[in-house]
Order: sequence, then C-alpha cells, then structure tokens
Amino acid sequence: MALSVTVLGCTGGYPGPGDACSGYLVQGAGVSVVFDLGPGTMASVQEHVDLADIDAFVISHCHPDHWVDLTVLNTAYTYALDRLHVPIFGTADTRERLDYVVGPLEPTWHWTDIADLDSISVGALDVSFRQTDHYVYTLAARITDGTHAIAYSADTGPGWSFESFGAPIDLAVCEATMTTAEEINGVLHLSARQAGSMAKAAGVRRLVLTHFPPGSDPRPYREAGDEAFGAPVDMAVPHATFEC
Repeated sequence: MALSVTVLGCTGGYPGPGDACSGYLVQGAGVSVVFDLGPGTMASVQEHVDLADIDAFVISHCHPDHWVDLTVLNTAYTYALDRLHVPIFGTADTRERLDYVVGPLEPTWHWTDIADLDSISVGALDVSFRQTDHYVYTLAARITDGTHAIAYSADTGPGWSFESFGAPIDLAVCEATMTTAEEINGVLHLSARQAGSMAKAAGVRRLVLTHFPPGSDPRPYREAGDEAFGAPVDMAVPHATFEC
C-alpha cells in the first residue's frame, strides 16, 4: 500500500463554499491517521474511510480551523459508534480546549500530549514533530512507512523549514496562505513563494500547497510556487489524493 495523503479541507480561517478547513488523511501500511480536523472535515473524511476505521488523530495546534470538528466527532464516537480509547495526539493547549467543550476525554479518547522533537508510532507508521514559527505552539509532522515520507507544515511563518526534520521528504504539504504581493514582515504564515523556496532548500521532492483563503484564485499561488520551487507544484483541493 503506497503512502498517501488525501485532502479533507484546505482553506484557512473558515471554510469556503464546497470546501472545509485544514484536514488531511494519511494512509499507508494498513494504517489511517487524520492530521487536523477543522470545520467541515468530519463530513469529508467519511467519503474516504469509515469513522470506525481511523486508527489515530494528530492535532497540530489550538487554532479552531484545525480542530473543532473533534467536538462533533466526539458525539459520534461516544453515542453512536461506541468507540473507546481512540488514540489522539496533540498540543496541551488543544487538549485543554477540547476538554472544556466536550467534558472529560476518557474513555472515548486516549489523549497524548506531544511537543517539539517528540516521535510516535501508529501501527507501522512513524511520526516525528517539530515546532513551527506560528502565533501559538504548533507542530509540523513527518510521517514515514520506512520507505517513503510525507511532511505536513501545519501553520508556520518563514522562521521554520522542513530542513528541521533532517531527513528526506518525498512529498510535502505546505501552507501558502498569502500571495507574493501580500507578504508582510512579521506575519507568521507563508506565501506561496516562501513555501516554494523553503521546500526547495529542504530538498523536498514534490510539493503540495494548501491553506488558501476561502474563494481565492489559485493561479497566483501556483505561479509563485512553481517559480520558487523550480518545478511544478500541486494545489490542494478537497478530496485530492497524493501518493509517494
């Protein structure tokens, strides 16, 4: 089984028409892991895998556009599907927010706090984490089946790079919230140009841009990304699957 990532949603801030916020289904070695579950992604994921068959969840940070569908997934797991001790990995401040909304996480969830330089295993998939350059504590992830690797930037400014993983990356999913014309010093998000340049410097083999403003025109993002990366980039769209 190839290592793949399926886009559940790719808009930043709030979901646009026909889209959802951040969410990515990574599958490989017989394992299904969801990275982030922003508004609208719970509906999207069910088009690709049964909720009962998701092995684990990873939440990159506490901004609502990356996790709030966990609140309704909690209802499904607790009252409809009777799932117990579902593995979930996330930052401590995300755990506090989810616990405040849904109440005690046990026994539905088995939560593990994660931090910079941590590593976990879900079945035969190994995941390592690095802190990014964002407004709140945020973790990028590198997922490998031992042969290939996918990296997910989560949200970050230009002070972080995929290079921090210190390992090969076959496919990177990287935020590109801004066009080149919108770049402003001090903003802790990336433009498509910055994402392309960073990925090229890190030796990323294939780049997928994501986290666009709702309703945005993809053309300037693609053009800037292509030029900076030195090769054609892919654009995240809902339900697209990328393999390595």
